[in-house]
Amino acid sequence: MTIASLLEPVTGKPGPARLAHAEEWMQGRTLYGGASALVAFTMAQRAFPDLPPLRAAQIAFVAPVGEEIELSAEIVRQGRNVTQVRSEIRNEKGVALTAFWLFAAEREPNAVHPAQGPDEWPGLPQDNATAMEGKGPSFVQNNFELRYGQAKDADRGATVRRWARLTEEHDLDPVSKLVLMGDVMPPGAMRIMQRRGPISSINWSFNVLDPHSESDGGWYLAENASQHADAGYSSERLRMWDIEGRQVLDGLQSVAVFG
Repeated sequence: MTIASLLEPVTGKPGPARLAHAEEWMQGRTLYGGASALVAFTMAQRAFPDLPPLRAAQIAFVAPVGEEIELSAEIVRQGRNVTQVRSEIRNEKGVALTAFWLFAAEREPNAVHPAQGPDEWPGLPQDNATAMEGKGPSFVQNNFELRYGQAKDADRGATVRRWARLTEEHDLDPVSKLVLMGDVMPPGAMRIMQRRGPISSINWSFNVLDPHSESDGGWYLAENASQHADAGYSSERLRMWDIEGRQVLDGLQSVAVFG
């Protein structure tokens, strides 16, 4: 199944839609978070095609997203440089995902401060072994190639870092690709869980640092790091760098840790 076929039912017009080819993007009983976020983002893009580049997003994963959904999008405010859009995915019981997108035109900078590169640069993807081969959720096996981004036996605490790229040739714009890939890593808290158990993303907030990113070979270094874990939840920082070590995405996520 192609990414285009997943997004084909998203016309930009509000109302019901059927994601007939969603099975390869499922994570348990719901669409993988990056894929459901991309559906909502694509709804905003196609509803309002003249938007400036995406700069930030706030996404709430409220309930499972399946094949039968209803989509909506509205402009909350449109200023001279910034347009804020809300899009939602509903299922038969109500809201399943709600997202707030901040689109903003580029301006002459009055402050310049480059983001830091990753600690302990792992080398290029081809210099690292394949990760998760034959393991992990089906959406990973069907759609992503992963390589280690940290030594397999290294003690990095509550951090998971991998090189990742989509296995499919696609026509996604750079930001859509970041939305789809930005949630691919499991939470860093998985590395410190005392017992095996399920996890569930509750929300995802991120800033797009480079809306024009075109990383060589489609590879991005993705990292999830637990900043604090207790009481059944983990506060995670999600970051992505291109193949030259330039950070392109910076985010936060709350994750429920069961078991």
